[in-house]
Amino acid sequence: MKEILVLGAGQSAPFLISRLLDLAVEYDWRITVGDLDEELARSRVAGHERGRAIRFDINDGEQRDEWIRRSDLVVNMLAPRFLDLVAFDCLAHGTSMFSVSYRTQAIRDLHHDAERKGILLLCELGLDPGIDHMSAMALIERVRRDDGHIRAFRSYGSGIPAPETTPNPLRYAITWNPRNVVMASETGAQYMDRGQIKCVPWHHVFHHTWHVDVAGVGRLEAYPNRDSLSYMQSFGLDEVETMIRGTLRYPGWSETWAQIVRLGLPNEHLRIPRLQERTYREVTEMFLPLTLEDTSVDFEARVARFLGISPTGRIMENLRWLGLFDERPVECQGDTAAAMMISLLQQKLPLREGDRDMVILLHELDVTYEGSRPDEHVISTMVHRGDAGGFTAMARSVGMPVVVATRLLLTGEIDLSGSHLPLHRSIYEPALRDLAVEGIAFEERRRPL
Repeated sequence: MKEILVLGAGQSAPFLISRLLDLAVEYDWRITVGDLDEELARSRVAGHERGRAIRFDINDGEQRDEWIRRSDLVVNMLAPRFLDLVAFDCLAHGTSMFSVSYRTQAIRDLHHDAERKGILLLCELGLDPGIDHMSAMALIERVRRDDGHIRAFRSYGSGIPAPETTPNPLRYAITWNPRNVVMASETGAQYMDRGQIKCVPWHHVFHHTWHVDVAGVGRLEAYPNRDSLSYMQSFGLDEVETMIRGTLRYPGWSETWAQIVRLGLPNEHLRIPRLQERTYREVTEMFLPLTLEDTSVDFEARVARFLGISPTGRIMENLRWLGLFDERPVECQGDTAAAMMISLLQQKLPLREGDRDMVILLHELDVTYEGSRPDEHVISTMVHRGDAGGFTAMARSVGMPVVVATRLLLTGEIDLSGSHLPLHRSIYEPALRDLAVEGIAFEERRRPL
C-alpha cells in the first residue's frame, strides 16, 4: 500500500483530498491528511475507509520526521514559508514531494541531491502557478511545430468571484490562502516589455496596472506577478521581446490595495504588543507618521492626507468598509499587522453561500512565421466557474493537477527525479487531458498581427 501524506486541509485542498480518496481503493493508497486544525482535517477525510486525519504541527520536528519518513509521497499544501522545511525533510528520507507553491532557490539547489536519491521535488503544480505553465508549454510547442517564432508572451491568472455573485465594494472573495493575497507584492516584480526590462519595487506593484479584456468576462485590470523573466529560460523563450506574467482583478482592486501597502499594513516583521487588546483604528493609527498637529483632527482626514487621496472618495470608502477605522478589538491569531489583515479579509470577503467563484488563465502570444504564412496574435483562454454550494473553481483547478501527477508518479508513469516544474510532456499532456474532462479547458483564437 502506498502512503500519501497531505499537509494542509485549507480552502485549496478539499477537491484534492476528495479525489485522492476516490482513487485510493483502485490504486491501493492510504491518504493521511495533517492539519493544525484536526477537526478540519477530519471533515475533509469524511470517514473514508482509506483516509485518516491527524493533528499536524509543521514546527514539531519529531512529528514531521515521523510522518514524512513513513510516506511514499508528501503533498504539501501548507503556506509557502514552510516549503523549504518540508522539502529538506523529504530529501533526508528519500520521499518525493509535490507542492502548489512557487519553487524557491533553495529547492532549485536540491536538484542534484534529489536526483541522487531518486526522488521528485515537483513545485508550482496548482492553478497559477501550475496549469498556466502546463498550458503555456503545450501552446508554445504547437507554435514551434508550425515553424513559428514567439516574439511576445503575456500570461495572466486570476481567482475572483463570478460576475453574477453578490457584490462587495472590493469585488473579491477569499477562495485560497489569504496570506498570499495580503503579501502579494512583498517581493516586487520584474518583466520585459518590447525589449525593456521593468523592475517594480514592492511598494509600487499595484501602481503598475493595465487593462486586459477577457472573452466572456469583460474588462479586468492586471498587475505584474513576481519575476516574469525567470520563466524565459523555463519556457525556452530567450529571444522574446516581451515577457509578462500578470494577475487579474476587477477594476478598482489595485487602487485600494496600493493604499493599504502604502500604509504599511502587509508587514510580517514588526511585532505589535498586545495586538488583540487594540482596535483596528488604533493599529491603523500606528502606521501614520508622527505629527506635531493636533491629534484631535479627524482621524480619517489624517489618513487621507497621508495617502494623498480624497477623504470622501471611493478608496476611503473601501478602507472604511473593510474595517480599518473600526473601534472594535482586533480579531486575529498572531501579533503583526499582516496577521490582522489576513483575519480581516477572511471576515469581510468570504465567498457567500450560493455564490460562485471563477478562475481565469489567459495566454497571449505574438508569433511570426517563416515563409508566406502571416504573423498572428494567438489568444488562449480558460474561464472556469465553481459550483454554488460545492467545490470552488479554485479548489478544483489547484487540486486536479496534483491528483494527476500523483497517479502518474505512484504508477511509475513518470520517470523523472530532481527538482522540477510541471513543464515535461509526460506531466502536462495527461494533466491537460484530465482537466478538460473536468471542464477546465482552453479556447484558442487567432488573428493577424
